[in-house]
Amino acid sequence: MTSVVDGYAEIDGIRLKLSHPHTSPAQWIGQREILTQLLACWVMLDDSDLPLTPRLIGSPGIGKTQLAIAAAQTSQRPLYIYQCTADTRPEDLLITPVLAQDGKIAYHASPLVTAMLCGGVCVLDEGNRMNEKSWASLAPLFDQRRYVESIVAGISIPAHREFRAAVTMNQDESTFEIPDYILSRLQPTLPVGFPNKQDEMSILQYHLPFAEPEMLAMTVEFLQNAHELKLDFSPRDGINLLRFALKRMAQDSDHPLSRDVAWREALERCLGEDAVDLEALAERQRRTLGGDNVPLGLGDFFFDAGDPLHPDCDDDEEDDQLE
Repeated sequence: MTSVVDGYAEIDGIRLKLSHPHTSPAQWIGQREILTQLLACWVMLDDSDLPLTPRLIGSPGIGKTQLAIAAAQTSQRPLYIYQCTADTRPEDLLITPVLAQDGKIAYHASPLVTAMLCGGVCVLDEGNRMNEKSWASLAPLFDQRRYVESIVAGISIPAHREFRAAVTMNQDESTFEIPDYILSRLQPTLPVGFPNKQDEMSILQYHLPFAEPEMLAMTVEFLQNAHELKLDFSPRDGINLLRFALKRMAQDSDHPLSRDVAWREALERCLGEDAVDLEALAERQRRTLGGDNVPLGLGDFFFDAGDPLHPDCDDDEEDDQLE
C-alpha cells in the first residue's frame, strides 16, 4: 500500500521524503506540432492503455527541456526534472539513504520516484549521458509493469496511473550509446529542430524583453545564417551572447561601447573567434567530417594514388597517359 501526505510517502512501512516539484514557468514558442506530438504520447485511450515515453532529440540549447516543461504545464501535472550524468547510479535515480539528525537512516525519493508517486511528469534530462546500469534499473518502469525496485530501501514502487515521462537527448559526441532494449521502451523519437526567423526573434524577446530591437535583429540574423550552414549555434547561444553584449554596453554609462563593438566582443567571448566567419567555420567542419573526399581503401595507406603498384590503379588510364 502507498500513501502520500504532506511531502512524505509511505510504502510497506518505509517512509520516503519526496522531492519538490519544478515551479518555474515556461513558454514554448513556435513549432506547435512537436508540442502536440509530445502531448499525444501521454494520452491514454482506455483503461488497458499505457502512456508512451518519448525521446526528445536535438542539438544542445535548442529547447528540448523547455518543450517538456511546457507540455507538463499544458497537461496540468506537477513537474519533476532529473539531470542525468555519466556517474548517475541506480540509487540516485530512485531512493537515497541519508543520515538524519537523530542518527537514524532517512530515505529521500528522487524527482523520478516522486513523480511516480504523485502522478506527475518526470523529465530525464540529457538521458544519453547516463550509463547502462542506471538505465537497466528503469526497464520495468517504461514497459507494461510500471514499477521500480529499490534495493537500498527494500521496496517495490508502483507508478501512479497519471505518471508521465519524457527523456531529452543531445546529439553530440559526449554521450553514451543506449542499449536497444531501453531504446525500444523510449518511443517515439521526436526531433526538435531549429526555429525559423520569426520564432527565434520571439524566443529572444521573451527571454530578453529589455534588449534593443537592433541588437535582437543582429543576433537573430547571425543564428539564422548559422542554421542554414548546419552549425550548431542554438537559441541559448544567442541569448547568452546578447546578455553579455548588453551588460558590457551598460557597464560604463560615461563611455558605453557601441552596439557593433559590444556585439562582436560578445560573439568572440561566448562562441569563439571562429564564429566571426561562419562560412569559413562551416567549411572547416565539412573538411573535418570528411567533406567530399573519396573514401580511402586499404591500398591508399600503403601506396600513392599514382603508384602503378596501387591495387586500385587503372592500367588502361596509365597506358593512355603514356601515349
